[in-house]
Amino acid sequence: MIAHGKEVKVFTGNANPDFARGICTELGIDLGDSIVTAFADGEVSVSVNESVRGCDVFVVQPTCKPVNNNLMELLIMIDAFRRASAGRITAVIPYFGYARQDRKNKGRDPISAKLVANMITRAGADRVLTMDLHAAQIQGFFDLPVDNLFGSPLFARYYLSKFDENVYNHDEFCVVSPDIGSVARSRAFATKVHMGLAIVDKRRQRANMCEVMNIIGEVKGKTCILYDDIVDTAGSLCNAAQAIKEIGGAKAVYACASHGVLSGPACERVENSCIEELILLNTIPLPADYTGRKIRQLDAAPMFAKAITRIYNETSISSLF
Repeated sequence: MIAHGKEVKVFTGNANPDFARGICTELGIDLGDSIVTAFADGEVSVSVNESVRGCDVFVVQPTCKPVNNNLMELLIMIDAFRRASAGRITAVIPYFGYARQDRKNKGRDPISAKLVANMITRAGADRVLTMDLHAAQIQGFFDLPVDNLFGSPLFARYYLSKFDENVYNHDEFCVVSPDIGSVARSRAFATKVHMGLAIVDKRRQRANMCEVMNIIGEVKGKTCILYDDIVDTAGSLCNAAQAIKEIGGAKAVYACASHGVLSGPACERVENSCIEELILLNTIPLPADYTGRKIRQLDAAPMFAKAITRIYNETSISSLF
């Protein structure tokens, strides 16, 4: 017996409505009729203007900037659908905020990622659909099913097309992990694009600040692709790119990451860096005032639409990877 609602309905908050519309276009359905606003004092107000009784509801809401507002919108929307007797509620969180607070680095630190997972569970979600969690073990923070999609197939398809796989010499290219913690995902990506792997060994002094120490692997004379999951202030990414060229002697440096948080001077840093091009997924919208030329986005909505279809039909998602 398939345990889902009678039909799929997709709703969105204010975090990334264009992404939700893209999913609906792929699914061939209309975006659910709801309004998410705020009262005069800043409290979130949610109005659902159509019946969801017995439906399989998917709430699309990345918890990006402003993180706390978008998180509250998600929680209140889940609560609204639960109280409206939705058959099943899936929180579609393309970018899961607070994911970098997944452990105690020093005494008396919170584990905020676990707290957020508890809140989503208690609000009434039945499952979570997300992409490229900063740490895979965050799936275990939830007491409900979590489907964690990977953006690497999208990047692999892009670069194999950009650098024609039938033409380029694989020895002239290299995937570079920007730090030790990203080696596993970078190795998996390097395998997909049939390239070698190098690692930037760096020492982080404090949050959003790091010092590049060494390049592990051979990058001299090669075209390098820096691969990461999150670009926040872009300091680490740009420092790594500079080290790859100045210390490692790389010919050119490209970069890609699943989630472009792009806080503070991030866009300016990328534009002024030696990075030829930064490719992001559209899990988070680009800053409205961005007018540069180096940052581009790939559309992840089709992958999420396929995942939603498979969740509804209770079929495997792993083949998407």
